[in-house]
Amino acid sequence: MSPEELKELKAKAKEIRELTIDEIGYLGVGHIGGALSIIEVLTLLYYKHMRIDPKNPKKRNRDQLVLSKGHAGPALYSILADKGYFPKEWLHTLNKGGTKLPSHCDMNLTPGIDMTTGALGQGISAAIGKALANRMDGVDSFIYVIIGDGESNEGQIWESAMAAGHFKLANIIAFTDYNKLQLDGYTYDIMDLEDITSKWLSFGWHVQRINGHDLNTIDAAIRKAKEEKCRPSMIVLDTIKGKGAYFAEGIITNHNMVFDYETAQKAIKLLEGEE
Repeated sequence: MSPEELKELKAKAKEIRELTIDEIGYLGVGHIGGALSIIEVLTLLYYKHMRIDPKNPKKRNRDQLVLSKGHAGPALYSILADKGYFPKEWLHTLNKGGTKLPSHCDMNLTPGIDMTTGALGQGISAAIGKALANRMDGVDSFIYVIIGDGESNEGQIWESAMAAGHFKLANIIAFTDYNKLQLDGYTYDIMDLEDITSKWLSFGWHVQRINGHDLNTIDAAIRKAKEEKCRPSMIVLDTIKGKGAYFAEGIITNHNMVFDYETAQKAIKLLEGEE
């Protein structure tokens, strides 16, 4: 990645992080932790790697994203609004009566959402179904899926891992948002995932483990995953839950957090002060 492109993507990731903090802060409560931990990977996917068309969001040969950890929807909404799938004004309707932006992703309500998610463990199965369908139909595109580390307690995750490995779905690229926290504690206390790399390798996946906030590193990992022709890919992202929000970063209570709009604006101002 050139220095110019990296600078542009860093600026965009910062903008999306600010939009997401503002969006949730305007409502006053939301899944700030798990939304902010995936800002960098979403930015790279939607502004560099994914083949998409906001004017034709259902185009058959588009790349698709399944946000299996559907409670992080506000981060994806910020991206979709910025890309022009719907007006940015919608962001202030998050999870309110009559909204098209519910707390968890809903493909029947929100333009640009490729799969309804939120029932943890199920999104990756849907992604595998999409990848199989594309291969059967001869559609040359990638299906991306983001799962959570707490979500990985679900047995369906590992049934899906086995199925994708068995069918050698090289057109699926998955990410684990490994922020080490879930709803009510640390993952290593509730259900330890280590050695997470070996687990995915044992199911026949190509696996990389990287810094989930470093744009250059994520970019290189996605490019490498795209070159894999015989196996599905898993990229384990070591991340910080609540990254970039001073009041939420890295604390256990940031899963579904109450905070006021004044706090959100202070967080945004602090981000603006970064070099």
